[in-house]
Amino acid sequence: YKIAVEYWGISRSGNFEGKNILYVPNEDEVVADRLNLDVSQLHEYLSRIKDKLYAARTHRVHPGLDDKILTSWNGMMLASLAEAARVLQREDYAQAAIRCGDFLLENLIQDGRLLRTYKNGQSKYNAYLEDYANLIDGLLELYQTTFDERYFAATIQLADDVLAHFTAADGGFYDTRDDHEQLIVRPRNLQDNAVPSGNSMMAKQLLRLAAYTGNLNYNEAARLGLQLLTEALKQYPQAFGEALNAVDMLVQGVDEIAIIGDPDQDTTQALMAVMTETYCPNAILALSPVNVVDGAVIPLLNGRIQQNGQPTAYVCRNFTCQMPVTSPDDLRRLLH
Repeated sequence: YKIAVEYWGISRSGNFEGKNILYVPNEDEVVADRLNLDVSQLHEYLSRIKDKLYAARTHRVHPGLDDKILTSWNGMMLASLAEAARVLQREDYAQAAIRCGDFLLENLIQDGRLLRTYKNGQSKYNAYLEDYANLIDGLLELYQTTFDERYFAATIQLADDVLAHFTAADGGFYDTRDDHEQLIVRPRNLQDNAVPSGNSMMAKQLLRLAAYTGNLNYNEAARLGLQLLTEALKQYPQAFGEALNAVDMLVQGVDEIAIIGDPDQDTTQALMAVMTETYCPNAILALSPVNVVDGAVIPLLNGRIQQNGQPTAYVCRNFTCQMPVTSPDDLRRLLH
């Protein structure tokens, strides 16, 4: 009992409405010293105490479990796993991201239409704008980790679906498709809350896709959507965090990096490593293992060839590129 009291900071007055919410206020070494124990002894006692607490907890009524799979939230998790995989060099994160991306593409798209939820083998309900935007974000991050072009191709299909069925006449996007259940007012959420709004996320993804493809329709759709927020951004910037990220991307432009080289080759990996060690929030990356003349799935790669048989990086803006480089130091210099 004394060990539990000391470890979790339990008091008679409690720390929340007269009761104790268990938390660990001190380092294990501090607690062990106060109890005249060494750390290994403390851990042994805590293991037995936790077993007793868990046994007691099993007698409580279990909370309900919401086990449905949401496209939007999984898109956010996919983006996090994919980016973390390449920055931290974690293959387990990469494999988790691949499983997540493949699952979403295989189970949440039916007859060319994105759906919102999955449970017990069944997908249903029309996807909302946030589902599209977050899934596109996740798939773009997954492409930049795996360079599997099918993930990129899926983002184009999803983005074109948004432009065709979600676009508002005065700019930006509605939260629902044009063939969604008829509502009194068709919703259009522009403000970022606990998570970014669908409009903010979609604007950012369209700017990234414009940089990959050169499709000016993507860029214009993003610009019109952000233009709606001009006055709101001035007055309440704290309510539009992700929208401001998109504005920064629109104003500053996107660094388009194309690398031609075998991704398993050390010299290619050295070029790729520059992208993860350098903070470039407005950069996108495309890679081809072979020279590309024309007809690439990703237009940014068209016309990109190796220099002197060496893995080569191109740094571009609006498809206008600086001189290609083959050394990590030269690439680092261009990005700075």
